Amino acid sequence: MAKSRNTRRERDADAVVEPVDGGLAQLVPDRDRARAWTLLIDGAPQSHVDLDDPAHLSFEYQRRLGHVIDLVAPPGKPLHVVHLGGGAFTLARYVAATRPRSTQQVVERDAALVQLVRRELPLDPGARIRVRSVDARQGLAKVPDGWADLVLADVFSGARTPAHLTSTEFLDEVRRALKPGGAYAANLADGPPLAHLRGQIATAAARFSELALVADPTVLRGKRFGNAVLVASDLPLPTAELTRRAASDPHPGRVEHGRALTDFTGGAVPVVDASAVASPAPPPSVFR
Repeated sequence: MAKSRNTRRERDADAVVEPVDGGLAQLVPDRDRARAWTLLIDGAPQSHVDLDDPAHLSFEYQRRLGHVIDLVAPPGKPLHVVHLGGGAFTLARYVAATRPRSTQQVVERDAALVQLVRRELPLDPGARIRVRSVDARQGLAKVPDGWADLVLADVFSGARTPAHLTSTEFLDEVRRALKPGGAYAANLADGPPLAHLRGQIATAAARFSELALVADPTVLRGKRFGNAVLVASDLPLPTAELTRRAASDPHPGRVEHGRALTDFTGGAVPVVDASAVASPAPPPSVFR
């Protein structure tokens, strides 16, 4: 539930605190990096940005999405990228830093959050980044057919992925926007018994021929709530290099694909609009 717009905006040496459409936003400085900040919404960490080093990815799931960005095309090749969910534009900044001359569209529904981030953490004026403040699926519908090399989905409302972004109909829109052989990657969150995650894998498998999943092994074993990055394409995915990179991260991840991923899905069926529900809410302990 959004906080009242009458909430007092505060700024001190430690943080910027301001109400946005999705709750109370905080920009908290990183004590170890001079111009780095963490964005929280209602206490839940959303993004980390280093203005001096936009290629630095601090959050575990963002590093994994960064690996996808690195591997979907030869190094440095400019891409057309659609970001569903903007946060502090961390991944858009990463693409602009690592693949100059890329053209990007960011769809972030929270217009007040966009204004806050633009003001406090301004984008490089030379970056080709357009931001639309509309619902993710509505914004995706505005992307021309076959425009995108990569669609990245990282959309949470109240720490849950909205139901209408979990269905085969949603992925039909993703496929329409992608170039032939383009890639889709989504940040998903789930905990035991992993029913949401299994359903999302089955949904992607109904629309793409090649899938891979990257997550902490304890999440995959259903031991705790956490993030998983799902990657999908109709072309073979660079699973060997993705596996190597994920394993060498500060918080090592495991990559599942092929038969192992099919077995992990455990007979889950694709999600459709008529029966879609939001992803499960994380337990309070996740953000403590």
